[in-house]
Amino acid sequence: QVQLVESGGGLVQAGGSLRLSCAASGRTFNTSAWFRQAPGKERVFVAAISRRIYYADSVKGRFTISRDNAKNTVYLQMNSLKPEDTAVYFCAAGYKYCSNYGCYVADEYNYWGQGTQVTVSS
Repeated sequence: QVQLVESGGGLVQAGGSLRLSCAASGRTFNTSAWFRQAPGKERVFVAAISRRIYYADSVKGRFTISRDNAKNTVYLQMNSLKPEDTAVYFCAAGYKYCSNYGCYVADEYNYWGQGTQVTVSS
């Protein structure tokens, strides 16, 4: 049974940092990503790691996605956090490699985690 389990969310002040983790079990994936969903808004792309790494413009230079293949875990290091980063963050994983626009599309991913809340206070 495939599972993605996120951890690392919490409450942090603006300017602070958090590191999210997503541990996969059951199989390995060629593409892993993070999406986020703020209250009353759609789920949006944050970052993906496949053959290349992709970031949403809103997080470039502040967030870093990485992967530890030995642990089958993907991370999202979030620095210089802003109140507008407040959202539930979801880990996603896909069988196939993605490229360019394909990495940004939620439907391209086969599995999702349950989400972890990140709250940034001003």
